[in-house]
Amino acid sequence: MAAIRPATVDDAWPIAEVNVRSWQAAYQGPLPELYLRDLSVEGRAARWQRTLADPAHQGDVLVLVENGSLLGFTAVDRIRGELRAIYLDPARWGTGLGRRLLDTAVAALRDSGHRQATLWVLDTNERAQRFYSAAGWLPDGATKTDTMPGEDIPLSEVRYRIDLVSG
Repeated sequence: MAAIRPATVDDAWPIAEVNVRSWQAAYQGPLPELYLRDLSVEGRAARWQRTLADPAHQGDVLVLVENGSLLGFTAVDRIRGELRAIYLDPARWGTGLGRRLLDTAVAALRDSGHRQATLWVLDTNERAQRFYSAAGWLPDGATKTDTMPGEDIPLSEVRYRIDLVSG
């Protein structure tokens, strides 16, 4: 049985591995193939290690672990009431584990006193949009365009929102 627990600094590398594999699977098409192929687990692990070592982020990252293997993770911003990330090993998509992670993140945001929560998703990521909609999240009309750090790749995103009081 998979368990969800707060992430530790020791989880940085497996989080980065799941992060990269998920990006490579989810963003084929919307993002350039060369960019996805060159994603660095090492680079992401360094960023995750800094995040997980920062006391200001304690409890913001939760990991899903089964038989000692990290299968997925979620990151929330408890101050802003925002789901910042949710990634699951692509081999586990469609198993219900992603929904468990999402429900845990929503509970964390609710427990931190928020009445609503938001998240941003690529406008081309229809799979993720269906996933969030099935869990009660709805687009609220807000959009933005970001660029990947160090890249000239525009990312058009839509914001989703959920009511934490009744959701």
